Amino acid sequence: MAKVVSTLVITEAILAVLLMAGVLIQTPKSSGLGGTIGGGGDGTGGGYRTRRGLERQIYWTTWVLVVAFLLCSIVLTALRARNLG
Repeated sequence: MAKVVSTLVITEAILAVLLMAGVLIQTPKSSGLGGTIGGGGDGTGGGYRTRRGLERQIYWTTWVLVVAFLLCSIVLTALRARNLG
């Protein structure tokens, strides 16, 4: 059981680093609230725009990492709670 817990801890740490990188790599949609309301002035028109290509892949990969991190955390918490009880 200790091997499973230590493997989950290492996996969770790796997922945390990958998740941080995935969030930091993503490009912002606009320049904050001013860009959304005022249009930004950089030619993108502010507001909503669709993701395409690599940007879309990074977005969905980040969501997969979020789900994997959440599941890993839940399983790790359940295993530790079982050992305490």
